[in-house]
Amino acid sequence: MTSTPYPPARRDDHADELHGVTVPDPYRWLEDPDDPATKEWLEAQGALFTASIDRRPEFRERIAELLRSGSVGAPVWRGDRRFFMRRTPEQEHSVLYTIDADGSERALIDPMRLDPSGLTTLDSWQPDKEGRLLAYQISVGGDEESALYVMDVAFGDRIEGPIDRCRYSPVAWLPGGEAFYYVRRLPSTEVPPGEEQYHRRVYLHRVGTSSEDDVLIFGDGLEKTNYYGVAVSRDGRWLTISASRGTAPRNDLWVADLSASPPERPELDTVQEGVDAQTALHFGRDGRLYVFTDRDAPRGRVCVTDPAKPTHEHWHDLIPEDAEAVLSDFAILDDLASPVLLAGWTRHAISEITVHDLATGARTGEVPLPGLGTIGGIVERPDGGHEAWFGYTDNTTPPTIQRYDARTGETTLWASSPGAVNVPAVTTEQVVYTSADGTSVHMLVISRPDAGDGPRPTVLYGYGGFGISMTPGYSASILTWVEAGGVYAIAQLRGGGEQGEEWHRAGMLGGKQRVFDDLHAAAEHLIATGVTTPEMLGISGGSNGGLLVGAALTQRPELYAAVACSAPLLDMIRYERFGLGATWNVEYGSADDPEEFAWLWSYSPYHHVREGVAYPATLFSVFASDTRVHPMHAWKMCAALQHAQGAPERPILLRNETEVGHGARAISKSVDLSADQLAFMARHTGLVR
Repeated sequence: MTSTPYPPARRDDHADELHGVTVPDPYRWLEDPDDPATKEWLEAQGALFTASIDRRPEFRERIAELLRSGSVGAPVWRGDRRFFMRRTPEQEHSVLYTIDADGSERALIDPMRLDPSGLTTLDSWQPDKEGRLLAYQISVGGDEESALYVMDVAFGDRIEGPIDRCRYSPVAWLPGGEAFYYVRRLPSTEVPPGEEQYHRRVYLHRVGTSSEDDVLIFGDGLEKTNYYGVAVSRDGRWLTISASRGTAPRNDLWVADLSASPPERPELDTVQEGVDAQTALHFGRDGRLYVFTDRDAPRGRVCVTDPAKPTHEHWHDLIPEDAEAVLSDFAILDDLASPVLLAGWTRHAISEITVHDLATGARTGEVPLPGLGTIGGIVERPDGGHEAWFGYTDNTTPPTIQRYDARTGETTLWASSPGAVNVPAVTTEQVVYTSADGTSVHMLVISRPDAGDGPRPTVLYGYGGFGISMTPGYSASILTWVEAGGVYAIAQLRGGGEQGEEWHRAGMLGGKQRVFDDLHAAAEHLIATGVTTPEMLGISGGSNGGLLVGAALTQRPELYAAVACSAPLLDMIRYERFGLGATWNVEYGSADDPEEFAWLWSYSPYHHVREGVAYPATLFSVFASDTRVHPMHAWKMCAALQHAQGAPERPILLRNETEVGHGARAISKSVDLSADQLAFMARHTGLVR
């Protein structure tokens, strides 16, 4: 490809004045998907993408083959039943199953039976404490606008619903299955225009009554972007409610004794409010309150106290903060002569589980793991026991469920992904490199053991935000790339959670440039050590990772040959006005604030595109039903780069997909997207057939 004739895109003189700065926005018109000009431009971009993409059928076939492993989820025990998710090789979506007391297995919710088109997804589910009823949430077309239903598990009948406006709603059942607490947004008629995605409240719903009669429990008059958590202890006595402003790494927390106040009017006592920390409560069967917190412990700790004295001054360390590992989870096994607590950790993003005496917290052992990988949540039986279950995966292991028996100290395979696949041999090396300010950063480098010496086409992936850790996991896309002869590197950038909350905060708000510096340093390390060259190096990221690679290509265009940028944030001056953007200003800052505007203006990718620069070949992938990150970010950035590109042999393309969103999708759609992205990266980094 020597020159790409791009669809014409009108450049307007539109500009805003913010805090004394002129902010040009020549493609403001592309923010309106219903504008005929936008539709015409998108149609032309679709035709250009189809004509330009050098598809590699072998990539699609191999990704699909590797995904035929299927998947399996950890069991959730309620009464005599257990519930779990599983996807068999031929299925587009995972299916929710139950196993009854007699050992018989039944499918409860199969998204493809609900909707053979594959556009319906099961977003979440929660059985009641006895396992007789199931609350579940589904959405259609990728919009994540969950509707909540209730099912009678024994008969598989839907007995309630839909209750709308339940996106991201937890469900907390009261004993007996007669009622549950949940979170629901206010109707659009009761909120200001443009704020329909916000204004959540906690309600109590009684099964068999209209949702219009649900009792408002909490949230009235509080911050519009608050997310709420709600839980009821196993014995039904204690209610906890948490509130976080957007995605802030802190929460307020309240608790109510439901034996002393009715469920409709719980008397909430404050555990913490206005405290810069995250805290969660677990009411043990032994009468103690277990506190999981990063207060005064950025890597996390477990404290204990009397449930009647839940506030900070009464906490006592049970599992103190570790100097290197980050506490991720814990579970209690109390059907033993000496009850134990299992603590899940990540040490430089590699999982481990330690065993502790429940009474004293003293470490007594370690849970054997299958390898150096990632564990899922540790699950125990709600009514006590000596067993725990947890998910496990690594770069070559499809998801499995492992069972730990505290009586024997042994870990055994409980369930494996149902499909048999031939996984290629790869090697994974964890390297440490130095970022611009001298900080040491870890990176996983995955390659073929027989790759030999000399630079190879390489994809560098990063995320660097919201405290999310990049840990080893089975990826059909990564394995396909490496098997074809490429190298895949995953950098554990600041802004993530790999080294605890301090690591996260070092890369948020005014520190966001450190994340970009960490990525540039990762690229320079890969080049300096002979892994790759700038002409053979691509970078990939989605969502917040799309912001990462968008900033990278504008800051250091000479360092990268290709970019795969998916569902990105790119106009950081106006991001709060679209999708869920207003919930992220606690991570990025707000353009309404002069100091925070300066942070955003310093790196906002859309505003740093310069005419005549030789930019990397770039593929934007966006999804029309994405209600988190509006596609307008990629649309505007694509138009800007196509106008400015100084290297005509490096195309700027837009893959605009309909009827999918930011989150879950059918497997076949994931295969198509991954195959197109790999083909693009291969074409522009030199990974030959």
